[in-house]
Amino acid sequence: MPEVKIFERPKSMTDVSTHYCPGCTHGIVHRLVAEVIDELKIQEKTVGVAPVGCAVLMYNYINTDMYEAAHGRAPAVATGCKRVRPDLTVFTYQGDGDLASIGAAEIVHAANRGENITVIFINNAIYGMTGGQVSPTTPIGAYATTAPYGVIDPPFDLCNLAAAAGATYVARATVAQPQLIEQYIKKGIQNKGFSVVEVMTHCHTQFGRRNKLARPIDNINRFKQVSVTKTKADAMKPEELEGKIVIGEMMDRER
Repeated sequence: MPEVKIFERPKSMTDVSTHYCPGCTHGIVHRLVAEVIDELKIQEKTVGVAPVGCAVLMYNYINTDMYEAAHGRAPAVATGCKRVRPDLTVFTYQGDGDLASIGAAEIVHAANRGENITVIFINNAIYGMTGGQVSPTTPIGAYATTAPYGVIDPPFDLCNLAAAAGATYVARATVAQPQLIEQYIKKGIQNKGFSVVEVMTHCHTQFGRRNKLARPIDNINRFKQVSVTKTKADAMKPEELEGKIVIGEMMDRER
């Protein structure tokens, strides 16, 4: 019987080992991004913008043209690229420290202007690269190096912010739902307008070991347990949604 290949590396992903911690799910999302690029056949016309953070070396793994932006400024770099070359597909790949903290102003104004770019927001709720400090999306009660007694401030909901600021497509999934991630990234790239796809991920190295989630599988199982679809969440009371992650398409409109 002839051999049939059923699984292979996406053409838009380079054949190298990553620098990420074992069990980190950046690699999963990188692959999903590459699969979408291959499916849409846009490798030669795609430009990505890498962040400052753990994914700072993303340009080594995605085989397209890439920029490296200053901390939090990826949407500004992507805006310049897309305005000069509107024929290109332009995306940013940013963590919660890069996007929700130092880059919060960039995301708001890019959404308000309606820039035709896609933001892939990797939310692991911690500053992973710099030592496990609290980020704007760290949940209440979680422990971090800068919150040894637990976080007391509510986490920042970037999906709601982006939708209110003018984004035309906003969606969220966790790494426990890779099919949804791929679907949302594809739709975000095809959308005409400003798109945000939030991917809830984990950092077992910095967040997990301080919050009884030290094994990667513990984090994946937690995402499965606390994920609630938007349709179901819309019928739930606020107190019932405490500790839950709402997944699905939050906004899909024309502007």
